[in-house]
Amino acid sequence: MSDFEQAHQAFIDYHLSKRKGERKNRLERGHNHAEKLFIKNVWWKLKGHLDQLHPEFEVVDWRGWPYFADFVYSPKLWRILIEIKGFRTHVEEMDREKYSNELKREAFLYGMGYHIVSFSYDDVANRPDLCIFLLRTILARFETANANIKPIHFADKEIIRFAAFLARPVKPIEMARYFSIDHRTVIRHLQRLCKKGWLHPVIQEKGQRVTRYKLTKEGLESGLL
Repeated sequence: MSDFEQAHQAFIDYHLSKRKGERKNRLERGHNHAEKLFIKNVWWKLKGHLDQLHPEFEVVDWRGWPYFADFVYSPKLWRILIEIKGFRTHVEEMDREKYSNELKREAFLYGMGYHIVSFSYDDVANRPDLCIFLLRTILARFETANANIKPIHFADKEIIRFAAFLARPVKPIEMARYFSIDHRTVIRHLQRLCKKGWLHPVIQEKGQRVTRYKLTKEGLESGLL
């Protein structure tokens, strides 16, 4: 048995041991040829390990209904949802309602913080080097950022996302109102993020008083959005 086959079997056995009921049944039924081929042709060649990769990962759609993604790569600070899509299932056999539901599900999952990446089965089978290149470019953004943000405070992600949403320097009072916390706590969070280089204080034109905080390039590239 090759190193990959041993690693893949251990990978599946481990996740089966952690599951019960439908989540376990889904892994036994759903992890088939296409999913294994993606691991062998793309993921294994790119990463050389299967750490933090979760097969047949259960999420919910906008209706609260369970849905099993092919894979989720889930470090502490971000989640990348990976789907392998066959032409027949996702094109030839898909009617208008299924197509609409798939788009709504992807939009909902994106709103829940998932970064959705889809590969066609044909590319995984016949053009794996291209898939590796594309996946490497995606992971590089997150993994480079991830290496620079440990440890992280629980509030950092939401503050950075709020500042990016406003697309302008943010006032402490806006943060206090949005998060329903007191002004002193907001200032403490903002000052900590300034020390990390993710926010920059904006000084009032007259005097030395800080009135706003601006999101920096480092904050945008922190991997928290």
